[in-house]
Amino acid sequence: MTDIARRFPQNPLLKPADLPPSEEGLHIICLLNPGVFRFEGKTWLIVRVAENAVQKEGSIFFPVLNEMGKTEIIELPAEHPELITTDPRVIRYMGLDYLTTLSHLRLLCSDDGINFYEPKGPNALFGIGKLEAFGIEDCRVSKIDDTFYLTFTSVSGNGVGVGMRTTKNWRIFERHGMILPPHNKDCAIFEERINGKYYCLHRPSSVDIGGNFIWIAESPDGVHWGNHQCIIKTRKDSWDSTRVGAGAAPIKTDKGWLEIYHGANKQHQYCLGAFLLDLNDPTKVIAHAKDPIMIPTEPYELSGFFGNVVFTNGHVVDGDTITIYYGASDEFVCGATFSIQEILAKLGV
Repeated sequence: MTDIARRFPQNPLLKPADLPPSEEGLHIICLLNPGVFRFEGKTWLIVRVAENAVQKEGSIFFPVLNEMGKTEIIELPAEHPELITTDPRVIRYMGLDYLTTLSHLRLLCSDDGINFYEPKGPNALFGIGKLEAFGIEDCRVSKIDDTFYLTFTSVSGNGVGVGMRTTKNWRIFERHGMILPPHNKDCAIFEERINGKYYCLHRPSSVDIGGNFIWIAESPDGVHWGNHQCIIKTRKDSWDSTRVGAGAAPIKTDKGWLEIYHGANKQHQYCLGAFLLDLNDPTKVIAHAKDPIMIPTEPYELSGFFGNVVFTNGHVVDGDTITIYYGASDEFVCGATFSIQEILAKLGV
């Protein structure tokens, strides 16, 4: 497999120790998978911040949000016979699943695209209500006209779905609830209407019939979605054999809509790949690269909270250059650049 990413020499750009926790009694375990946008002359990241409670011997602690939006710490005996903790991301207790961490979204900005800092004022978004009780994760940002669309994973005991909020100024947000119900995630909205319609990529999941495939949907208003179609499936014995999911909003090129996506194999190695959709009918796949464009190779990508992972849901485009900001090993935020023409060449167009 080949890798055409040009990684920032400053990687990792952000580590858990670089940010303060959201409240006393919590500490940051991971920084993951930022959404990316430009606003007021700066590059902004909306980073997933995963926190946990300080652990004590003999017990397992993990945070959840109550219906008032306040953090509650759940304590379980570490030796309970119906407690399963083999996955660092998930706790299974009495037949129910809980997350080991509680995620919120933190805004950071940069003047140079490399050095990021938290601005003054409100700069975090938290889960609200029972459908976001286990947190909100992996935000993707799309701008259409003067409105930013934030799609993110809403997690609760009821399942994993896609929530959405919109804003024009990053101070006042309108909540739209859950726009795609469980089990669904990886929702990226195209940044312009096509033939008068909004389009989005998303990833419903099935454990029985079907699989973890990329779908496309259309909408008259950007909120209510229908006419869902499956467009990209996993490929047997390939680097994306187990699951695939959309990255950020597709990039408009003269050849078609270019999408950088993630795929994983049975060994849970996450790589980035690319496919191309028709400009006038994005339900049509024009090309799908056989090999990935980025694979985990650096120490910070191979080892961390959940190693062997590169995962993106945010980028900025400047001419032929795509600058992606990505999560590495589910712990660090990093950056890399790609040439659009080089990716298109791998697609054979």
